[in-house]
Amino acid sequence: MRIVSGIQPTGNLHLGNYLGAIRNWVRMQDEYSAKGGQCLYFLADLHAISMPHTPSELGAATREMVAALVSCGIDPDKSILFNQAQVPAHAELQWLLNGTARMGWLNRMTQWKDKAGKNREGASVALFTYPVLQAADVLLYQATHVPVGEDQKQHLELARDIAQKFNNDFCAEDAPLFTLPEPIIPPEAARIMSLRDGSAKMSKSDPSDMSRINLTDDADAIMQKVKKAKTDPEPLPATVEGLAGRPEANNLVGIYAAMAGVTPASVLTDFEGKGFGQFKPALGELLVEKLSPMAARYRELRQDRESLDAILAKGAFKARDLAAPTLARTYEALGLVRG
Repeated sequence: MRIVSGIQPTGNLHLGNYLGAIRNWVRMQDEYSAKGGQCLYFLADLHAISMPHTPSELGAATREMVAALVSCGIDPDKSILFNQAQVPAHAELQWLLNGTARMGWLNRMTQWKDKAGKNREGASVALFTYPVLQAADVLLYQATHVPVGEDQKQHLELARDIAQKFNNDFCAEDAPLFTLPEPIIPPEAARIMSLRDGSAKMSKSDPSDMSRINLTDDADAIMQKVKKAKTDPEPLPATVEGLAGRPEANNLVGIYAAMAGVTPASVLTDFEGKGFGQFKPALGELLVEKLSPMAARYRELRQDRESLDAILAKGAFKARDLAAPTLARTYEALGLVRG
């Protein structure tokens, strides 16, 4: 079993990033490495240049993401952790697969429509072919499984379509080149919303720092942000159904449940009838308990550029070694002559 997953390098990581993706990566690493499986996790810096970016910020964000992943539990000795730019085979395989991918397939990609907006003529070619690079990311390593959320299901289906067509067009029926990856639907991740607006996702782009819990926040900052989080005057209900129409209350209960590893219903059993004057301190203390060790490690690691670069280099070496046979077979299947 080989799992491959990537994440765009973004600075200023917050609680939503941790609960939405990073925590599941740690779970998979520990579970599947113990069973003889393999996890490859990469920083999608090649994907990042499909949109306008500042080069110096991209480099810094890539290292910050490595620091965050390691501080949250990703072990470079258990998983292969690297950035795309150090493994040229990702870009090479994308180009080779561009001959198999079809314009119609890419035109149907929902994220292309969303990100390009009305100005499609002004969008980069990289943004349009982004899903082909995603396909290359997983097919290059003969991934058997890829964790996907709702927004990525369509892209994994495209990767499978590309793999199937390539196998049909260029391989013997009994000797397909590419493995068709299966989806892994991670355990239901809490959808973490802004502390200032329960209808908007927690985001680093929100101008208000009070809207999010950053992984770099100290205990005082966490407690202050939770204390000032937007709520309503009603006490907590007895059931989850009682949170309907109360987005801020629902968000805080969801955060507590996710961090404690229990269900929202269980949280409401403990806090039924209590107001936020009692609930918020309990939530703040829980967040401090769980996040403080990670935050301390993160602050330490992100200052050690040499160690972060060494982690990436080590992972890239392993990834290049794994990628080489598939890339060589792809060139051969296409009839391309290499020295």
